[in-house]
Amino acid sequence: MAEVIFWGSLALTAYAYFGYPATLYLLSVFRSHPVQRGPVQPRVSMIIAAYNEEKRIREKIENSLGVDYPSDSREIIVASDGSTDKTNDIVASYKSNGVRLVALQERQGKEHAQWAAIRVATGEIMVFSDVAAILGKDALLRIASSFHDPSVGCVSGEDKVLSNTSTTDGEGFYVKYEMFLRRLESQVNSLVGLSGSFFAVRKELCRVWSFDKDSDFLTAFRAVQQGYRAVSDQTAIGFYKSVSSPKREFQRKVRTVLRGISVFMGHWEVLNPFKYGLFAFQVFSHKLLRWLVPLFMVCAFVSNLFLVSDSNMYQLLFVGQIAFYVAATLGLLVEQFRRHIVFKVPAFFTLVNASIAVAWVQYLTGHRAIQWEPSRR
Repeated sequence: MAEVIFWGSLALTAYAYFGYPATLYLLSVFRSHPVQRGPVQPRVSMIIAAYNEEKRIREKIENSLGVDYPSDSREIIVASDGSTDKTNDIVASYKSNGVRLVALQERQGKEHAQWAAIRVATGEIMVFSDVAAILGKDALLRIASSFHDPSVGCVSGEDKVLSNTSTTDGEGFYVKYEMFLRRLESQVNSLVGLSGSFFAVRKELCRVWSFDKDSDFLTAFRAVQQGYRAVSDQTAIGFYKSVSSPKREFQRKVRTVLRGISVFMGHWEVLNPFKYGLFAFQVFSHKLLRWLVPLFMVCAFVSNLFLVSDSNMYQLLFVGQIAFYVAATLGLLVEQFRRHIVFKVPAFFTLVNASIAVAWVQYLTGHRAIQWEPSRR
């Protein structure tokens, strides 16, 4: 039994991170659905949800005003979620530039702020962008071009991390992996989740909006429900700085995963392959199995401990696990080690899975992340 648990845990972990992308790559050889992009310029509403962002909101507005897109086909709406600093005053100073402020009196959460902006938006396409994300000059034109394809319901921009040497730096490696995976999903079928920092969606898909669920995950799901697909555009780039410390990255991941689990647990039907086909397999592989990796890691370690006396192979494997976690600990605690791949990759992998474990504990004990705290980068 210990051997079954050990090898099963390793196999499922390997599949979650490597087997699933390999499966998608093989599928792409036989099944490919490239997006039919075109030079379309629909009216877009850029929606920026903000909470106490006086230090960054000016840069974000200037960036949004500076992207290439016909000014008569673009509006910028900042939804201030009960901000108590100078955020509202700064946004209001851009009124003459066509920037609209939607100020909520009380803080009610990111999705609630987004909905308040959607209600007054006049665009055919809603473009959501976090304050921390700085868009490329042509990002808006690029992301809009995908809506030339009638099968596309929503589009995820591509994240690019501007590394900060004071952090684990494994975030950049992890983001590159996620972007690669999204490209494969987009080519084969549909994304299972969008980039929360920069994504676009047809307004008709926003008619039903949840105030307490993660909008980037739920939007992709609802697009598939209504016969559309969610795709990735690697040319529509949002740049953001890596989080300023492992502790803050950990807190950010806990919030993100907790919100994702909340959506998934409320929509079990998405795993029905008879109704959702390949998308059900994708959600199972990309989301559920990935969120179960912390359990697999614990099972692999404990079962390996019981097998140590059986053979030299299991002794070597156990030493390897210990070495991995020692490297991860050094990468998290000692700043100079974070710059070396031998330490930063184990560090970020362990940090990510520890945050997933904490998110599960919070979910199972009734905690929900309705209000969001913007990551300070």
